[in-house]
Amino acid sequence: KTEFPIPLGLASTWDPSIVEKASRVAAMEAAANGIRWTFSPMVDIARDARWGRMAEGAGEDPFLGSVMAAAYVRGYQGQRLDAPDSIASCAKHFVGYGAAEGGRDYNTTEISEHTLREFYLPPFHSAVEAGTASLMSAFNTLNGTPASANPFTLKQILRNEWGFQGLVVSDWNSIGELLVKGLANDSATAARKAFLAGVDMDMVSSLYHDNLQALVSSRQVPPAAVDEAVRHVLRVKLALGLLEHPYVDEAAAPKALYQPENVALA
Repeated sequence: KTEFPIPLGLASTWDPSIVEKASRVAAMEAAANGIRWTFSPMVDIARDARWGRMAEGAGEDPFLGSVMAAAYVRGYQGQRLDAPDSIASCAKHFVGYGAAEGGRDYNTTEISEHTLREFYLPPFHSAVEAGTASLMSAFNTLNGTPASANPFTLKQILRNEWGFQGLVVSDWNSIGELLVKGLANDSATAARKAFLAGVDMDMVSSLYHDNLQALVSSRQVPPAAVDEAVRHVLRVKLALGLLEHPYVDEAAAPKALYQPENVALA
């Protein structure tokens, strides 16, 4: 409710402390109204001003992007995720989305592993090191492989190298778009490839809901993989305290909005 500058504007302060304060206000206001998860921060490195979504991030520099990513996570999640004024952060879009060719949204990306690790991955690593509860897999293909079905980034780097224990959610219908990208010729194959690559939660497409039970029954997806994905989701819900305290005080919620000190900060 209390409005701050867009993320690119916040990054232009060069001041992570003020970004952390702004995201803390966002967390307090959202949590008071029962919203406990945000699809932020957007930490894509963007170096082509034709890409309109660069306004959502911190620009072109991986060091600044990394510092800001951690500040957002600290602000949203606070000292403890189960505090009533904390929300789970979600670093997005993993990974390479900001390198879309020609600045055209959803477009393909070609990034060498050196450039990926040197420039595009550091803000995500910083978010993970700061304790982000979740990451969002991206729309784009990365060197020919859709980012939402890419075991190299989602498992090798994120899980094995960085030790990330939170949940990975797909971007809006990005699992359904595996059909458009030619990685799958039916919805069951799209669901299987995304799931086995490391996407725990399917946003919007419903392909997990429609296909996962049959994929397990036909032994195309091992039950242990489902257990692991469920574990990632439940770990975040438990950390948020949602199972013990699922509701908020509706009468108190309006009092959290537009506090004078928060308006002054904005």
